[in-house]
Amino acid sequence: MNDLNLFRTFESGVLSREAFSHKVHVHLAWIYVSRFTLTEAIERFRARLINWAKLNGADGLYHETITWAYLMIINERQRRGAHTDFESFLGDNEDLLAKPSVLEQYYTRETLDSDYAKHHYVMPDRALKAA
Repeated sequence: MNDLNLFRTFESGVLSREAFSHKVHVHLAWIYVSRFTLTEAIERFRARLINWAKLNGADGLYHETITWAYLMIINERQRRGAHTDFESFLGDNEDLLAKPSVLEQYYTRETLDSDYAKHHYVMPDRALKAA
């Protein structure tokens, strides 16, 4: 599915739960930060994701900190790399799909698993090593 079709399918709430893999989630986040300012991308993606979760019986799965953190990481990397398509972006950022999550570089597991982080954005609590 191309970017515009994926965007429209998600925006309309008809993207199926089976089709919503982690890669699709990252792809959608990339589309939003590519089309909107970071603030707009966070507001809009967050609202659509919550709506999608409700429509698909997954409303308990939404996680505020994970959503914001991925959008901010993708935004920064997109701006630095200026990729014109998702596959080239992903080629340079494969860690966004890796297990364990890229977020474990920024957050302790305890923080990500907390109920507070699920409902409120929490700043990273893990010190980053200098490159």
